[in-house]
Amino acid sequence: MSKRLDGTSMFTGISSGLTNAFTQLTNQYEDGVTLENLNKALSNSNFINNATANGTFASYLTNNFNTVDSDSDGKISANEIQNLMTQMSAQGLTREQIIALGASSGIGSSLQETVLNHFDQIDKNKDGRVTNQEIQAYGVESDLEKQKLADRNRIISNMSMFYETGNIDNSSLLDYRYLNDEKS
Repeated sequence: MSKRLDGTSMFTGISSGLTNAFTQLTNQYEDGVTLENLNKALSNSNFINNATANGTFASYLTNNFNTVDSDSDGKISANEIQNLMTQMSAQGLTREQIIALGASSGIGSSLQETVLNHFDQIDKNKDGRVTNQEIQAYGVESDLEKQKLADRNRIISNMSMFYETGNIDNSSLLDYRYLNDEKS
């Protein structure tokens, strides 16, 4: 059986990426992570080449600076980064956040692709965000549906021993029996 869908690696990867980029920025700029310093970092090839993900996370922080800088002091603090990560973990990620940060977080492309392709089904409360709990619940539901289909096909296949063998479609067992009766 394949591994069950789990978003833990996505949330952990994004959290790590934000922490690493923030740490790199605070080490590089003594006056802190300001919008000006973020823009300098994004034009600095050493910063971007040092870790390709840094550019992605720095770009995200630049584009969302006013939201992340919750106290509006013009700097992103360690507490504000922690609050962002806590908020993402508790409230979930939007489709845009997954697109912007997912690939750079080191998660498997199949996980990101699956979550994006099934975003609306995963987002049970329809708030435009998916939490790890929603992703895991969707994984359980998907596995359950696959098992039900496999069991159904096995039962139908076993039933065909009692009736004539033929093409098994998506009808119920009763439909299968009646179709065979009509052929007689």
